[in-house]
Amino acid sequence: MTVIDDDLTLVFTALADPTRRALLERLAEQGEAPVHQLAKPFAISQQAISKHLKVLENARLITRRQAAQTRLCAFDGDRLDHAADWIARHLAIWADRHDQLAAHLAALRATTDDADNRTDSDEGNNAR
Repeated sequence: MTVIDDDLTLVFTALADPTRRALLERLAEQGEAPVHQLAKPFAISQQAISKHLKVLENARLITRRQAAQTRLCAFDGDRLDHAADWIARHLAIWADRHDQLAAHLAALRATTDDADNRTDSDEGNNAR
């Protein structure tokens, strides 16, 4: 199995977990916070929270620093902006393709409707 660890993969992998997303939301809302405070609302061990924070740190979605005896975490949105830009680019590509498909289907429907109308008209002429 090939492990891809480019920045975008690390970000999407980090965002794939609901606990990590909740941790990011808490940090984005309240700013810098110590690990023990971030862990409070979750019914998981401190060790599990630390593992989630490590994944977020590896994806560079958070930064951690030591202040006396406390490790403080802070949200870093730069990598999230990079992921959002990637999504926006691909949304634009797919929106264009959907528009082209819709135009093609409309043209097919118009052609089919014209053929049906001609067939109905021909049947009417033959009946006379």
